[in-house]
This record gives sequence, structure tokens and C-alpha cells, in this order.
Amino acid sequence: MITLGIETSCDETAIGIIEDKKILANLVSSQIAHTKYGGVVPELAARNHIRVIMPLTKIALEIADLGLDDIDLISVTRGPGLVGALLVGLSFAKALSIALDKPLIAVNHLEGHIYALQMDGSHLEHPYLVLLVSGGHTEIIYVKDEFVYETLGKTLDDACGEAFDKVAKLMKLPYPGGPYIEKEALHGELGRVQFPVPKPKGYNFSYSGLKTAVLYYTRDNPGYSCCDVAANFQKAALEHLVEVVSAALGAKKVKQLGIVGGVSVNNRLREKFQGLSKEKGVALHIPDVQYCTDNAVMIALAGTRRFEKFGPSDLSIDVVSREALDKI
Repeated sequence: MITLGIETSCDETAIGIIEDKKILANLVSSQIAHTKYGGVVPELAARNHIRVIMPLTKIALEIADLGLDDIDLISVTRGPGLVGALLVGLSFAKALSIALDKPLIAVNHLEGHIYALQMDGSHLEHPYLVLLVSGGHTEIIYVKDEFVYETLGKTLDDACGEAFDKVAKLMKLPYPGGPYIEKEALHGELGRVQFPVPKPKGYNFSYSGLKTAVLYYTRDNPGYSCCDVAANFQKAALEHLVEVVSAALGAKKVKQLGIVGGVSVNNRLREKFQGLSKEKGVALHIPDVQYCTDNAVMIALAGTRRFEKFGPSDLSIDVVSREALDKI
């Protein structure tokens, strides 16, 4: 089966084409229009998706050496995400489905990230845990079986990636802030600044207090070292993730852990979770960098598997700004 994947949940327009698990094309157009605002502007995101989605699809088909008639299934993100951005992708997918008389499958964006774990050929035995950590989401998910999820915990306020972006903005670093925080942290001295590691209840996450601590520190210490702030903020932010995941691993007694989402690109995060996996005796799975951030091949793979089990989506299906995995 040849599946065309379409992803427009935020500020990346992505088109992917797969045949079973073989990747035929994987294109992502990242929007730079939001850089000067220090965050994503929903209206700009939707307009930019409209501009690039058709030419990007054409290029993907050329790379795959295929025509539209060769596509067997159209898989598209329906949510969660920015409503305007999602509408561009879903409307385009519906139009293709009708014009080509090909089935449509609508996919939860978070489920797509979980399927990114399989893009390198890995096969995770159920049950397993997944930490989804990105600019918009920070959740820990217990995957009981295929398409059977239990959300153990989620952020109570800011997502981890969002906190990285906001702290970067405080220090006048470019957007998106995660890579710049990581780069600055390499030259910082741990312990020079003390930031609190959040301690929420259960398996939930919270980053608003940590972000506020950085705000007060930078406001009250105008001569602060950007490198020291970045290093110690990153340390506290990642320790919080490790503590919550460690507790969840102890409770669920699984043997495999997946880390997905844009923040999983962070090298220090990978090092810390490699250490945790050795300590707990679990196998750690993190996708290749190109599949950590938003992409459409993960949507294509998730859609293919969902179509094989449940059949196509109805064309009346709509976008959703919020949709928990255990509710789909």
C-alpha cells in the first residue's frame, strides 16, 4: 500500500509518502515567519500552509517517482493542533480523496509521534511507555496494545518545549529556542545558578514555576551569564522529565521506553535517558532526529496501520484542537 501523509498541525508543512514502511519521500517546510514574534502566530501558520502544500506535494511525488493515481491511501492529521493550520491539511486531503476516489484516514498527531518509533524498523513489544515531549505537548503514555492508550500524566501548564522557547525569548535568543538553549548550555557552569526542579503530583509535569524562576533571576541580575542560565535551566527541566518517567517505569514494570517529539532531539536529554534506561534495565527507543520533529511519514505510517484495522474515515470528519489519545 502506498500512503500519502499530510501534516499541518502547527508551523511545519510536511508531506510524506511511504510504501508499507519504506520511505519514498519525506519533505518538511518549516516556517520562518514566526521567528520575529518568538512563537507561532496561528493566522500566519495557516496562510503559509496554503502557499506551500500543493507545490510540496508535487515535489514529493516527483521524488517518489509517482503520480497521484499511484496513491492508495491519504492519511492526514486532524488534531490536536492549531485549528486554522489543521483545516488546511484536512481540506486538502479531503479534496484529493474525492478527486482521486481514494480512501481518507484521519490521524491523531500524538499517535503519529508514537509511530515514529517504528520508522527505523524497530518493533516495540506491548505494553511499553512513551514520553512525548515537544513544544506543544508533554505527556507520558502507557501503550497497552496497538491503538490502546492510557495517558498517565501530562503538563499542567507549559509544555517542556514551550518552556525552552520562552526562556530563550527571555534571553533574546532566536525562535525556536530549544536548539539555542542547548548550544548556550554547552558553555555554562552547572551550579552557578540554582533553579528548582518542579515537583508536581503523580505523573504530571509542570514548567511554569521553573520558567518564572528564570524570569525573576534574569530580571534581578542584569549582568547574568546566558550560558550559565541556559545550562542550569536545561538541567532542571530535564531532571523533571527523568524523575516522572522513572516513577512511571517503576509503577508499570515495562521493559521498553520510547521518547518522541521535538525536544527528544536534545543530546543532553538522550544522555540522561540512556542513563535511566540502564539503571532501570529497560530498552530505550528514540527515533532518528528527522522523525523526532513534526513530519508526515509518521502520519502516513500511523494512518496505514489504522486504516488496515478500522477502515477509512468518513469525509464528514472535522479537525480538533484537543484530542487525548485514550479518547480516540
